[in-house]
Amino acid sequence: MITDVEAATPALCRLQLGSELRQLRLAADLKGAQVVKKLIWSPSKLTRLETGENSSVETPDVMALCEIYGADTETRARLQGYAAVTKTKRDWWLMPEYRPVIGPGIKAFLDLEATATSLQNYESQFVPGLLQTEAYVRAIHQRAHRERPAEDIDRVVSVRTTRQAILSRGDSPLKFTAIIDEAVLLRKVGSPTVMRDQLNHVINVVESRHNVNVQVVPFRVGAHSGMNGSFFVIQFPEKLALKPMVYLENLTDAWVKRGDSAVERYGDSISELRALAPGPQESLNMIKEAIKEH
Repeated sequence: MITDVEAATPALCRLQLGSELRQLRLAADLKGAQVVKKLIWSPSKLTRLETGENSSVETPDVMALCEIYGADTETRARLQGYAAVTKTKRDWWLMPEYRPVIGPGIKAFLDLEATATSLQNYESQFVPGLLQTEAYVRAIHQRAHRERPAEDIDRVVSVRTTRQAILSRGDSPLKFTAIIDEAVLLRKVGSPTVMRDQLNHVINVVESRHNVNVQVVPFRVGAHSGMNGSFFVIQFPEKLALKPMVYLENLTDAWVKRGDSAVERYGDSISELRALAPGPQESLNMIKEAIKEH
C-alpha cells in the first residue's frame, strides 16, 4: 500500500494498482476469463491493468472491477486515488519529446526500473546503461543506429543519462549490481579518450556510491551462463507484492519476462556470475588496468 498517494509517481501507482486488483480477483476466487466475460472486455485489457502496462488508468474501469470483487469502501477509494494519479501526472519518459525513441518494451522496463529496489544487470557487450557517459552512449548509437536522425540520437542520450538519477533517488536509491564481461573493458567504443573517460566514470561511481557494485567476469573463467546475452533481474518493494522480473533487449526489440521458471533461471545465472567474478576491489583493479590499454 502507498502511504502518500499524491506524492507517488504514476509508475508506482500503476504497479500498485495492478498488484492490488490482482489480489482482489484471486481473493474473490475469479479467473481472468470470468471477469472479462462479465465486463465484455478483451483479455488483454485486464492483463494490462494487472501488470501496470497502461500509461493511464480509467477510474470507471477500476470501479467496475471493485464492484465485481466486492471491494470495501476504503479499498475502492484507495484504488481510485491510484488511478487518478495516472491521469493527472506523467512520468518523465512519457513526455512527448521522448516518444520517438521509447518503444513499448523499453517503456515497460522504465516503469519497472523506476519502482524497483534492486536491479542486477549482466552485460557482455558494453558498459551498463546506468553507468554510461554521454559520449559513450552517443558513440554506441551513432554506430549501431546509423539510420536514425541526429535528433533521435540526442533523445536516446537524454533518456539514458536521465535514467541515472535513480542511483541517487532520495532516501531509497536503487541498489544496482552490474556484472560485466572483460570484453566490455577492452572493446573500443568511440575514441580512446571516450573509453578512458567511461572507465574512469565507472570507477568514480562505484567508489562514491555504496548502492552500486560492479564485478568483472574475466576471460580466464571460460564458458559461463551469461554467454547467451545481456539481461536484467528486477526486484521490487515488499509493499508492491510483485515477484522479481527479467528484462531482455536486442537491436530491434525489448521485452519483460514474468514467468517464475524464467526468472529463476536468470536469477541462478546472476548468482553463478557473481561467484565466478572476482570481488569488487579486484574488479576495480581490472578496470584500472584496462584504462592503460586505451
